Amino acid sequence: MKILAIESSCDETAAAVTEERQVLSSIVSTQIAEHRIYGGVVPEIASRRHTEAISAVCSDALKAAGLTYSDIDAVAVTFAPGLIGALLVGVNFAKGLALSLNKPLIPVHHLRSHIAANYITNPELKPPFLCLLVSGGNTVIAEVTDYTKFKILGGTRDDAAGECFDKTARALGLPYPGGVTLDKIATKADLKKYPLPHPKVSSGEFDFSFSGLKTAVMNLVNNSAQKGEEIEVPVVCATVRQRVCDMLIEKTLFAAEKYGYKTLAVAGGVSANSELRLRFTDECKRRGITLYYPELKYCGDNAAMVGVQAFYEFKDGNLGDSSLNAAATLPIDYR
Repeated sequence: MKILAIESSCDETAAAVTEERQVLSSIVSTQIAEHRIYGGVVPEIASRRHTEAISAVCSDALKAAGLTYSDIDAVAVTFAPGLIGALLVGVNFAKGLALSLNKPLIPVHHLRSHIAANYITNPELKPPFLCLLVSGGNTVIAEVTDYTKFKILGGTRDDAAGECFDKTARALGLPYPGGVTLDKIATKADLKKYPLPHPKVSSGEFDFSFSGLKTAVMNLVNNSAQKGEEIEVPVVCATVRQRVCDMLIEKTLFAAEKYGYKTLAVAGGVSANSELRLRFTDECKRRGITLYYPELKYCGDNAAMVGVQAFYEFKDGNLGDSSLNAAATLPIDYR
């Protein structure tokens, strides 16, 4: 089954052609250079750029796969969650395309597709397993009981981990995308130099909170500026990265131990973080847990992961029609 998949939930206009777990083509048109001017994604600009790029990106994906529109068996699209204007561009284009081709329309949840990125890289991976979904907009620990069935064990109470990285980077004057830049310049140093807090939550054994850490960095920056003191930016980056990774790893491994999982996966943009990968790998090896990550090129937003998840949604009968709408927020375990 050949699926043309479309992704437009944030600032990447992407299209791919997939066949089950095989990626026949994957095209991503990024807007990073334009949003860097503003230090972050401007939703209105993102929507306009999606509108300008989406037709050409889909044509390029088909061309790269050596196919035409008539060769496609279904059209898939990310419909939630994300920036509502950006999502609507993809959803409306996909609806029109499916209607004109008389092909099935498959709506795909963004977080489900991030999990499916692991299926591309790791053909042997199959449910059930435990997954840490960690990105700029979401931080969730979920049981993947089947390809389209999920149970949320915990999530963030406030900022997502990636959002904490991004806003820390912005406070330190680093260029967008902040989380990537923070990871690149973080240096091994005295991680006690800056007394930044270890994020904690008073209740919810698998929940996260990162707003306090973000606020502490902002206070550090402001206080240092008032005193005329220079901050060692690479050390602050390393300290924040350590604090975030501490909490992500601790909570996920605690959930795995409590529920008896020996298979873990990490998904989402922050799954590309170098310290998270290294430390998680070491901890899982020590505990006899099999750990999976997507290949780096599939960690960020792309349409290949959408197409792979769409295959399983189609098998489960989760189809859309002309009434399909986008949703800015929607839990992964929606029914």
